[in-house]
This record gives sequence, structure tokens and C-alpha cells, in this order.
Amino acid sequence: MHHGTILFLILLCFSVSSFASTGDEEPNFLSCVNLCSHSQCPTKLPLQLQLFFWSCKENCQYECMHAITDKAIEHGEKVLQYYGKWPFYRWLGIQEPASVLFSIGNGWVHYHYYRLLKRRIPSNYYLKTAILMYAMVGVNAWVWSTVFHCRDNAWTEKLDYFSAGLLILYSFYYAVRRIFYLKKTPWLLVTGCVICYLMHIMYLSFIRFDYDYNMISSVVVGVFQLVLWMGWSAWQYLRPQNEWTSRSGFAYMAFVSVVGVGAAMALELLDFPPHARLLDAHSFWHLSTIPLMVVWYRFVLADVKHEIKHYKSSVTAFSIPK
Repeated sequence: MHHGTILFLILLCFSVSSFASTGDEEPNFLSCVNLCSHSQCPTKLPLQLQLFFWSCKENCQYECMHAITDKAIEHGEKVLQYYGKWPFYRWLGIQEPASVLFSIGNGWVHYHYYRLLKRRIPSNYYLKTAILMYAMVGVNAWVWSTVFHCRDNAWTEKLDYFSAGLLILYSFYYAVRRIFYLKKTPWLLVTGCVICYLMHIMYLSFIRFDYDYNMISSVVVGVFQLVLWMGWSAWQYLRPQNEWTSRSGFAYMAFVSVVGVGAAMALELLDFPPHARLLDAHSFWHLSTIPLMVVWYRFVLADVKHEIKHYKSSVTAFSIPK
């Protein structure tokens, strides 16, 4: 859910691996769910399951999934996916506890730096509003990631996808403004981004929820801003250096963040059954992005400090936290 998302999407496009959700089509699973539904439903579920909107049939699917997975492991057979997901142990009704925990961690990083940036960046700095908005969009994306991993359904999936898409698009907008020094709000760019985003949501919501289209559109937007940041970072070490222009002390952080998050997301290509039915490649990806987001925001703070120091913006005290 950062601009590095795009590297993963590109890798995914060229991946020849596919992971079929075959478990929910197996006769023994269907028979188990049918028997459970007829013998136990309707019945009142525990409160923690009701709070996360588990139905009796869905609870039967969960119980049968794990019963069959237990037998598969016992006999050394392949663990299957069910409805597009690996078998996870839920906790208090939460569907994927590890991904929820790590999504909260990512959201906290954005929230923490939102507060820090708001306090540290002078109000007259031309990108302050854009930077704070970036952090807010990040918080929003990880809130819905948390909700989605708590309980996967059509609505939470859409909100997760739409929020992630917004973060990718806003990352592109911020990259253009910062790299090309657009000190005044580029309303043409803003209008274009808003229109494209609204059309994107409307198509996925009312015409067809097309996973391939959603991925490709994210790739198209993300590739541009990924190249922008990588090019900008490289240029800081290739250009003639002096006190006024040198960003060599911190430009690498932008590169590390962009490439690091993309590389971490490539974990998705290593899709494997979750360890202890809690930690899979997706949850490890969410875990790895937490420190990389810290690197990104430290870059933002260092970049703002450099801009203020060398381009004579009127400021008071400003310091990078230890």
C-alpha cells in the first residue's frame, strides 16, 4: 500500500505461477459443509463470531476447512486453498489475525508521522498539505486493510482495493509535485486524477469487478511514479554536488523505500500455506513494510529540512528525530 506496490504488481504480471482455490470444490469439503449446515443450522453462534458477521453456514465452512486440513497434514498431503485463501486460524472471530496486527502497525506508522509532520513542518512550506494528505491517505488504506483481514466479504474487499488504489494514485501525484517543484496546486493534474479515480471506482462497482483491470490500472499509474522516484534518487548522486544541491545524505532513503517495499511485496509470489496457520507470505509482506515506511517518512523529513535550510523559507525550529 505504498508506491512500491507496483513492483510487486509488475512481477505478478510476469509470474507463471498460479494458485488454484481447489479446496472449496472438493467433494469431501462440500459434503462436510452440507452435513454441518443441515445438522447445526440455524444455531446461535458465539458473540465474537456474531460481531464479525459470521453466518452458521460460514462457520461450517470454517470448521470443515480445518478438519480437512488437519487430515491432509496428518497424511502428508497438500494443503489446499478455500475460496481463494489459505486455511487460517481465526482469533475472536478475526479471520487473519497476523495480517490484521501488521496492518494496524502500518497504519500506526502513517498516523505517527502525520502527527510528527504536522508539528515539525512549517505552515508556509509549499508541500505541507500534500505531505499530510499523503499520511492521511496511508492511514485510510491500512484501516481498510485491517477491516478486510478481519472479515473478508464483497464490501470489505472493495474498500480495501479502492483505498489501496487511492494510495497508489496519490503517491503518483505527490511524486510529480515534489520532483518537478510544482509549488502551486496543479489543478489540471488534480482534476485528472480525481476523474480517473472516480471512473475507476464506478467501473469496478457498477459494471464489473475485474481483478485484472484493477491490477493493470495500478501498474500503469505506479510505474510512472516508481520510475520518477528512482530517477530522482539516482540523479542526486550523479549531478554536480555543492552545499545547496547535495541531497546525498538522504536521497538513498527514497530509493530504499520504493525498491524495498516492492521487493517485500514480491513475497506474494512465494505464496505458501501459512506457518501454524497464522503467518503466510501476505502477512510477512505487511510486516516488512512497517520499517520501510519509517524509512520513507524519515526521507520526507530530511528532504523538507534540506529545502527549508537552503531555499530560505522562513521557519522556526525544525529537527529530525533521533
